[in-house]
Amino acid sequence: MRYTVVLEREADGGYVASAPTLPGCVSQGDTREEAMANIREAVELYIEDCLDAGDPVPTEAGREFVEIDAA
Repeated sequence: MRYTVVLEREADGGYVASAPTLPGCVSQGDTREEAMANIREAVELYIEDCLDAGDPVPTEAGREFVEIDAA
């Protein structure tokens, strides 16, 4: 499974990562790499909890991205 992760740099230098398709699935880290490792673990636990509870696992509908050049 693939999930989009949003990574935001905090003013204090750390990072917050979230998986928008999985409500409440958020993690953080002091470095980009740590935040990405932590959100990967959070996503895995989120899905495990869904399966254990018998709930459907959210899937991500196709996402499209637009890239523009700022003048």
